[in-house]
Amino acid sequence: MHHHDEKLVRDITIRALKSRIDVLRMVQVNQSGHIGGAFSIAEVLACLYFHHLHVDPKKPDWPDRDRLLFSKGHACAMLYSMLAHRGFFDPSLLTTFRSFHSILQGHPDPLKTPGVEIPAGPLGHGIAIGTGMALALRMRDAKPSAQTAPSARASAARVFVIVGDGEINAGAIWEGVMAAAKFRLGNLTVILDYNGIQQTGATADVMPTEPIAEKWQAFGWHVQEVHGHNVASILEALDRADEVHARPSVIIARTTKGKGVSFMEYDHRWHGMPPNEQQFARAVAELEQEVAAWQR
Repeated sequence: MHHHDEKLVRDITIRALKSRIDVLRMVQVNQSGHIGGAFSIAEVLACLYFHHLHVDPKKPDWPDRDRLLFSKGHACAMLYSMLAHRGFFDPSLLTTFRSFHSILQGHPDPLKTPGVEIPAGPLGHGIAIGTGMALALRMRDAKPSAQTAPSARASAARVFVIVGDGEINAGAIWEGVMAAAKFRLGNLTVILDYNGIQQTGATADVMPTEPIAEKWQAFGWHVQEVHGHNVASILEALDRADEVHARPSVIIARTTKGKGVSFMEYDHRWHGMPPNEQQFARAVAELEQEVAAWQR
């Protein structure tokens, strides 16, 4: 296993915390957006964009890039913060989130936003799309034609799909899961943001999905469970998923909805509610204190 150094873990953790502050500001300015599920996926996205993904912000459509499909599209404020700080567009645009004519729509749109791979609003489609992409990448590699440059023949491109745990209520998710196993897609990794809360309450009440690891195992996937806010664990799980061949991988990230702000954690009302001035100030203060602690 790769041993990830402490500086990397610290830098990624701080990025996740600072991106939470970005998200608060984005939702506050326009009084619209989703905080809870954006906060639960912060460390996972920071690990991907600031260490694991092979992407080139100057060439968003580089053919051999890794594809990150953000299926839980309503939580995209966090995705936008990561893309901006990774260099896909200017971070000053973040506060235009959800306003007319902005490149940062309320649900991700690949035609508007550099670095976004698929549109996502209606939930449940990411895994099926990712299965198609992973299969297409493999087919492209299998039959080099006289026209393809030798370098284009062996794509190391990987497909990553981020899904929410409310989202897996959708049946199309499981059709994608079944198909990916059938085609033995070693180049596909799903990360399940298992935060236990969806729009109207606890997932255990709305539609229970436990035992979750066993379900994915039964579908023939390689399964790992991680603490979804522990950067070292996430990095290690991503490395391990890379080393699994001939079957797709899922990383079940056990996370906290609203993670990082005491009064937002575990509260489904923060799924899609903007903070008022006092709540905003208090939330930013908590996160800044946490950043300062990591920077010491």
